[in-house]
Amino acid sequence: MSADATGWSTAGSDPLRVGLVVGREWSWPPAFIEEVNRRGQGVRAEYARIDVTRHDHVPPYDVLIDRISHEIPFYRGYLKLAAAQGTTVINNPFMWSADDKFFGTSLLTRLGIAQPRTALIPNHAYDAAVVSEDLGNLAYPLSWEAAVEYVGLPAILKDAHGGGAKAVYRVDTLEELLDRYNETGRMTMILQELIEWDHYVRCLCIGQDEIMPIKYDPREPRYYVDHDHMDAEVGGTVVDWARAICRSLGYDMNTVEFAIRDGVPYAIDFMNPAPDMDIYSLTPFYFDWVVKAMADLAIQRAHEAAEGTDGPQRGTGQRDTDQHHTDQSNTEK
Repeated sequence: MSADATGWSTAGSDPLRVGLVVGREWSWPPAFIEEVNRRGQGVRAEYARIDVTRHDHVPPYDVLIDRISHEIPFYRGYLKLAAAQGTTVINNPFMWSADDKFFGTSLLTRLGIAQPRTALIPNHAYDAAVVSEDLGNLAYPLSWEAAVEYVGLPAILKDAHGGGAKAVYRVDTLEELLDRYNETGRMTMILQELIEWDHYVRCLCIGQDEIMPIKYDPREPRYYVDHDHMDAEVGGTVVDWARAICRSLGYDMNTVEFAIRDGVPYAIDFMNPAPDMDIYSLTPFYFDWVVKAMADLAIQRAHEAAEGTDGPQRGTGQRDTDQHHTDQSNTEK
């Protein structure tokens, strides 16, 4: 058996397997697979194949990278099983299922990280099975004036479980807030202080440690390749806080956004466990960085799983290679 400069074994055993669970992405997945496979570090990346799954199934992957289970519930169920069986799943499917924007703001409060003032709003509507007697713990009437006094106006009303800038509204008056609230149906909303920013940064965060702060304009939206867009002190705070957030959430793949006002970074959006990695969005410069950073992470996690006790037991016959065989045509899609 031989090893390369990283210390990972490169011969004498079957390669470790990294499965990619993706949707319609077209640029990052093939670039990532090519980057992992060309390195020759004992790891093979491929598109995962997921079929009807038995409850006692042991996945054939050392690592699964999840980019789409927030849209495909069946995949989320499979990834939870995989994690329970010892496969390393990026990102943790249990945390992803449990997080929401209001929890995130509460967590950041404990971490001492600046953020907009935020209030949780009761649902406007409920499932038909819910009757008024079920809401006996809910105050009535709701303290709208107190919420507005705390958060301030203008403010942002948005879905606590949403993403992709869906169900996000700017409200300038209490009347406009109530009008928008009446349109929210069964969504659980938060009301958040609007930060009028001087500068905006989106951090690509890989492996809870590698942080790439990028100048970003959410109004366009657009990334800018500009390596001198923050002074050293603010930049250091942004990187430290982004790292602390990802470590607290346990996310190995995330974007954390900061709106900077009067030299103070406010964490605006920090639960993006399937971050945008498209080459046209990131620009080729940052795209190349995230391809290599994710390859580094996947290779490291695969070897850690194989060398530890948490990963699938290699060579014991426990891997179900029939159900999850990935042929050449699939790895090249």
